[in-house]
Amino acid sequence: MTNLKQYREMRKISQRELAERSGVSLRTLQDYEQGRKPINQAAAITVYKLSEVLECNVWELLEDE
Repeated sequence: MTNLKQYREMRKISQRELAERSGVSLRTLQDYEQGRKPINQAAAITVYKLSEVLECNVWELLEDE
């Protein structure tokens, strides 16, 4: 399970709600959660927007490599 998915589920937020509140597309969120796109390569602003909605630090969403 990715850190993004873990934090989203801990906050009880659906993918759709996270997409709407962060401005990140639903498809992109799905790609990050399923590992098709590495969140570590996302634009800093994207990770920041997600962290704001999920009320966590940016680094908490990044994956260990």
